[in-house]
Amino acid sequence: MTGARWATRSEVIGRHGMVATSQPLATQIGVDVLKAGGSAVDAAIAANAALGLMEPTGCGVGGDLFAIGWDATTGKLWGVNGSGRSPRGLSGEGLRAEVARLGRTTIPSTGMLPISVPGAVDAWFTLHRRFGRLPMGDVLGPSIRYAREGFPVSEVIAHYWKSAAEFRELTGAAWATWAPGGRLPGKGEIFTNSDLARTYERLVAEGRDGFYEGKIAGEIEAFMRGKGGYLRREDLAAHRTEWVKPVGVNYRGYDVFELPPNGQGIAVLQMLGMLEGFDLRGMGRESAEALHVMIEAKKLAYEDRAKFYADPEMAAVPVTELVAKEYAAVRRALIDPARAAVRVDAGNPTLRQGDTVYLTTADAAGNMVSLIQSNYRGFGSGVMVPGLGFGFQNRGEQFVLEPRDHANVYAPGKRPFHTIIPAFVLKGGVPWMSFGLMGGAMQPQGHVQVLVNMIDWDLNAQEAGDAARWEHVGSTDYNEPAMTDGGTVLLESGVPAAVRAELVRRGHRLGEGKGGFGGYQAIRWDAVNRVYLGASESRKDGQAAGW
Repeated sequence: MTGARWATRSEVIGRHGMVATSQPLATQIGVDVLKAGGSAVDAAIAANAALGLMEPTGCGVGGDLFAIGWDATTGKLWGVNGSGRSPRGLSGEGLRAEVARLGRTTIPSTGMLPISVPGAVDAWFTLHRRFGRLPMGDVLGPSIRYAREGFPVSEVIAHYWKSAAEFRELTGAAWATWAPGGRLPGKGEIFTNSDLARTYERLVAEGRDGFYEGKIAGEIEAFMRGKGGYLRREDLAAHRTEWVKPVGVNYRGYDVFELPPNGQGIAVLQMLGMLEGFDLRGMGRESAEALHVMIEAKKLAYEDRAKFYADPEMAAVPVTELVAKEYAAVRRALIDPARAAVRVDAGNPTLRQGDTVYLTTADAAGNMVSLIQSNYRGFGSGVMVPGLGFGFQNRGEQFVLEPRDHANVYAPGKRPFHTIIPAFVLKGGVPWMSFGLMGGAMQPQGHVQVLVNMIDWDLNAQEAGDAARWEHVGSTDYNEPAMTDGGTVLLESGVPAAVRAELVRRGHRLGEGKGGFGGYQAIRWDAVNRVYLGASESRKDGQAAGW
């Protein structure tokens, strides 16, 4: 009766607050925290803690965290980089020797080698110290209760639980935790994690130091030493969350912000810079012409991503130049409007002379949080310390081993390239939307598609998320050689047959996607009616709820 034909539901509208996550129970926890007087940050931490229990296939306190938020008191955006570093005791030569013994040339997905310091807990406490209103016991309390009493596993998460457990090398404590009694939990089955409840209780009692310097740190080190791992107490104790300044570009009157590297957020800004020179509105939303130029812009941005994005503390990343309008014009000129590129090169952005779970929250005071947190792949490394109830991420897999002068080459104490990116949009200097989208290398592509859907083609936040998506795969990456065949464009079923045929005519190789198109959540601020509009797409179990 109303809205776009493909939209799964209308936007959720609330006056005093809004929470959108990929699991309804986590969303309800966030709303309850807001109703109890908690801030948007309190609600975000509470929902994230719940997702670490309820969606362990995507996140947990063994992983990293990034966030962008709006501080209504100061009227400014803030950014947090909560990513951990590689073990200081594992040299580059040592890692290469370990990888060679495995008969590989890249870092494996599982086991000890891809493990880096978990940054999520320190990020929680860093955010809470500055923006929290409720005590941490009230924030983590709901997840502690669910962990002890159990919760019913939701449908999509049950699917990923089974598929991840089947190919992940889960053994020992990990298998005992994620497959109690030797069985993987299915849809609707009650799952408990008393070990994680005890870990959360330690965080309430001992704070951040309980994880990075106290008993938990000691248990992690003892386990790693006994199993041939490299993470040590000093690695954990040295970790600190970094406050960072979000990077923004103006796209048709909207100021779009992402976090700087070591994440991949500026790929969104690079793509938007190129696309601003095309009349996407005139091309039409369901047109091969529009999809073609978006895919070609992605190819160009991802070559720069493969070459330049890295830990800015250990590599010179030309962020300002990469997102500059002048550089976007240079790269845009390389797009052939009639033919798909088979190979593209990274650019020369030095124009001066001489790449999970996503959630978003908003409170009655106008504060908003865009937060993303991840293990990287499924259950991460597959490694778990007995008794702690969480697994370790495998984010270190994304380091490059060769060439040794690469910006993202492995080094001790270095943050790896990251795919998880939160986003935030201002219009006229005030919040317009907090949003994000899960899914590795899909994330920048998904961010751009959502923004173009809304800004160029006038869709609302729910319609923009439910619209059919494309994903280009095969670009040069840390574990992929230089693209020489143009890659492959994966399309969701909603893309019309005529559009598919025209893309093929232009030289694109097409493939069918199998569920890897992301998991989008959004909160938009309606400054006229002074209400929040929440959206949660149909590709996940998620829910947006407000009050």
